[in-house]
Amino acid sequence: MKRILLKYMSVLPLMAVLATGCKKFEEINRNPNKTDQVNSSNLATGMILSITRSDISTQKSFIQPFLLGKYITWGEGQENLQYNKFNRADLSKVAILRNIPPMEKYATSEALKKSYQALGHFIRAWQFFSATMQVGDIPYTDAIKGESENILNPKYDAQKTVFLGILNELDQANQLFSEGAAFDGDPIYGGKTDNWRRLVNSFELHVLMNLYKKTADAELKVVERFKDIVANRPLMRDFKDNFALAYNATAGQNYPWSDVPAGSGNSFVKSNYTMLSNTLLDPLKTLKDRRLFYYAKPSPVKITSGLSESDYNAYPGVEPSDAFSSLQTRRVGKDYADLNNRYVQLVNAEAVSVFSYWDLQFILAEGSIRGWITGTPAQTYYAAGIGSSMNFVASNTPDLMDYHHNMKMDAAYIAAFPASAAVSLAGTNEQQIEQVITQKYLANFLHGSKYSAWYENRRTGYPKFTLNSTTNLNAPTNQFPLRWLYPSNELDYNSANVSAAIKSQFGGNDDVNQVMWLLK
Repeated sequence: MKRILLKYMSVLPLMAVLATGCKKFEEINRNPNKTDQVNSSNLATGMILSITRSDISTQKSFIQPFLLGKYITWGEGQENLQYNKFNRADLSKVAILRNIPPMEKYATSEALKKSYQALGHFIRAWQFFSATMQVGDIPYTDAIKGESENILNPKYDAQKTVFLGILNELDQANQLFSEGAAFDGDPIYGGKTDNWRRLVNSFELHVLMNLYKKTADAELKVVERFKDIVANRPLMRDFKDNFALAYNATAGQNYPWSDVPAGSGNSFVKSNYTMLSNTLLDPLKTLKDRRLFYYAKPSPVKITSGLSESDYNAYPGVEPSDAFSSLQTRRVGKDYADLNNRYVQLVNAEAVSVFSYWDLQFILAEGSIRGWITGTPAQTYYAAGIGSSMNFVASNTPDLMDYHHNMKMDAAYIAAFPASAAVSLAGTNEQQIEQVITQKYLANFLHGSKYSAWYENRRTGYPKFTLNSTTNLNAPTNQFPLRWLYPSNELDYNSANVSAAIKSQFGGNDDVNQVMWLLK
């Protein structure tokens, strides 16, 4: 991690000295159009956007996690993530956590302080979860204590300790939000503590599901915690509770793939670099899932040959593990399905979720299949997840032929689809879990926190990704990587501690194929 990750910047002592003698300089150089006052709401906004807008990013960066998740291919040049090449993790965003103490400090009432404390616990849990999922052991107990306690080289905590801390922080966030007041600075839920409680508790179920191999651990109490949250805490109610960033026509606030005069000027889309994969399209076609017609536009070659835009066969996918040269030939030939025009032509195409109501429902369905909860059938949760995704897509799509290709999803279709013979849960527990994860994958096209689809495949093996040893950039070529390498800045500035962590976890070998504690 960078020195900023340790909450320490070497320029601060110098700035303190200069401040006493530069009052006149500061007055001259103060920008009258920009606030120079720090308050709780400003700090809250920055931290919330750090895990929504910053992760979602724009244009080409927006598509990177979906290359790794095998939803899409990219034709500008061979992309490492499409071919499973991992480099070093970037954990610098954890530095934003240094703003939590002042955010709490500047609260103007006890009730507001509790809300900002709760938000701080959630942001910490989210960021540490994201970091540990990438690499394994990370600094947690001593992290972000450079300024407060002069800990410039934080020790690494075992991944189990990190997860215990994450769960405890989420428990605290739930309790504090229940006692807090509506707060300013929230671009997602408008400061409504009830919405935040529902997100916190739903996200904690997600964390617990990632610990499904650790149900025998007496300290973690995975199943016990899961049951208690489902039985006793408020959870997300529908897709309107999604942890999602909405877009509009204001410059700089357009949908990431928008390419209209008032939009982002997205030249990547104009260049037709994207092709949708068979990993995404084949299950949609097999199940006769009409989300296909909202996600994609048909192959012009298939339309010219006589197929209609409402024909599932007009939407051929490409295999993302094929050689880049082969995919380029396919792209030049134009016989593939591409992104639906609504993504490109609308500055506010849809709010992009980093955690959704349908995620929650699929987690509950999996929990039911695994026997963690009883009472409500897994099919009920599963159907709610599918229905929520479909309703979200339909409600965010203008009624234009080009956007649904005359295959609209009305209320009757959405209600009937999850119960159809081809879609409803059936078979062994493992087969049902495959169905659940597949539907989660389909629902999260162009949604989900960074790398979420790949993490699900790493955790469960679903949906199944093709391993092509002739194009796989991982070494060895006969397996997928499992983790990122530790950041180079951490090796430079905290070498003793990161080396100890690498030795304790992986026998001293910081390799992308090493198996972290979570996966054992």
